[in-house]
Amino acid sequence: MEKSRAQGCLLGLACGDALGRPVEFKSPSEIDSDHGNVTEMIGNGTHGQPAGTITDDTEMALCIARSLVEQNAFDPEDVANRFVEWLDSGPFDIGLMTRDALFRIKQGTPWNEAGVDVWHSRPEGSNAGNGSVMRCAPHAIAFRNERNELDRVSRHSSSITHADPRCQWGCILLNRTLANLICDVSDPLGTALEDSSEAPDELWTAIENVHQVLSGERNQSSFESTLSTSGYVVGSLQAAVYYGLSANSAEDAVVQAVNRGHDTDTVGAIAGAVAGARYGVEEIPTRWIEEIDESVELSRLASQLLTVQ
Repeated sequence: MEKSRAQGCLLGLACGDALGRPVEFKSPSEIDSDHGNVTEMIGNGTHGQPAGTITDDTEMALCIARSLVEQNAFDPEDVANRFVEWLDSGPFDIGLMTRDALFRIKQGTPWNEAGVDVWHSRPEGSNAGNGSVMRCAPHAIAFRNERNELDRVSRHSSSITHADPRCQWGCILLNRTLANLICDVSDPLGTALEDSSEAPDELWTAIENVHQVLSGERNQSSFESTLSTSGYVVGSLQAAVYYGLSANSAEDAVVQAVNRGHDTDTVGAIAGAVAGARYGVEEIPTRWIEEIDESVELSRLASQLLTVQ
């Protein structure tokens, strides 16, 4: 079952990313007006790419997964170098903080300083994007049984481009949740929240609110009305984790996340990773998987990540 959940995690990420790509930046009403309820891969739209095209969310996750498998370990310098090679390939979609950090690394700044430099250079409101949580899922597969190591790796991997504590802890809490799902841990989100006293209060509260809704301690409909799907790490992670853990199917999780609008590819990708790890690859629509050129490699890497030492 771990293999199915691991493959579901990476393929769910890619499917959410690709489903959300053509409607990125649109409001829910604009999506509805243009497409109705988006349930199928659409061509063109935002970024003008063919149906099933992944974005930086999955492309950067692939960089991490390839590095983990080939190095048989987490090597942050190798990951950073792969990110720079990807930057040099001319991706059509890349976040501002990510671009700035990778450009610094390309110019010779060490991997563990570039993200910090970018973080300090930006004012509050533009210094805690979701660009590291969108890509971090491969670590959850590789280090699913080693919580302390998973926390360390998640923190360092995030800081290559996103050093803000909200981003680092966003990766930690998401990866703990994904690892718990892959290992079929009871109460995966509640367990992920344990031993997280160092997490920023706003982030911890946002994820704890999801846990309260899932456990019936908080009203679901009123909570859903407060969800935000902007590029801010706290809001996008809260919404994506909620959809991934509350939906009745992997497909519903991704569809709900994408049709919420705004940062649709990233929220869809995170929700897809969570739902895929929860339900397994068999529950991800085959029609989606078949549209994505990278599906075979993602499936292979997910299996190989299970054996990383």
